[in-house]
Amino acid sequence: MNLILVVIITVTVLLSYRGFNDLSFFRKYEFHVSSIQRGEQIRMISSGFLHVDFTHLLFNMLTLYFFAPLVLAYLGNWTFAIIYLGSLIFGNLLTYIFNKDNYSYRAVGASGAVTGVLYSAIMLQPDMMLGLFFVIPIPAYLFGILYLLYSIYGMKSQSDNIGHSAHFGGAVGGYVITLIKQPQLIVEHSLMVVLLTIPIIVLFIMQRLRKL
Repeated sequence: MNLILVVIITVTVLLSYRGFNDLSFFRKYEFHVSSIQRGEQIRMISSGFLHVDFTHLLFNMLTLYFFAPLVLAYLGNWTFAIIYLGSLIFGNLLTYIFNKDNYSYRAVGASGAVTGVLYSAIMLQPDMMLGLFFVIPIPAYLFGILYLLYSIYGMKSQSDNIGHSAHFGGAVGGYVITLIKQPQLIVEHSLMVVLLTIPIIVLFIMQRLRKL
């Protein structure tokens, strides 16, 4: 397994495990709007290495394990690291924007970073097949569009405890950074690039119209 991937997974598992057993450590480094506004910006990154429980941790690390090799093969170690950290920050920035007036809002998880890696993989290989609900095979680019639309729905309805804004922001991070590093994708997969842009535009319009 690639060294950078091993380091990310190992650090995430170790810090998450400590957070499971040390509430003060967990509270010190989780995403917390009020604390960030007081100047604790480290939480924008550190929260991505904590998880609520083992199931949350396992799901994120397995998703990363399956899709990271494709991104590493196409883009190399350092670009992969930029996508991972950049998507983590994108996800938390969007989460902050949507919750900046909710001073008690808290969140943890690598979901934004992992979703960014997933979207980078989709950009690089849009015709690969992914399983909708782990069962129905659909092209990766269609999965990406449906996932972003579902995230917008989740952000609007707020009917669960899933950090949809972090997922959406992470996906945008993976999308943007991959296009910056591989601009030829705009020509090679122009339709896919345009289609994946539509949910981003929808989110922007809904935000401007205060529909979220």
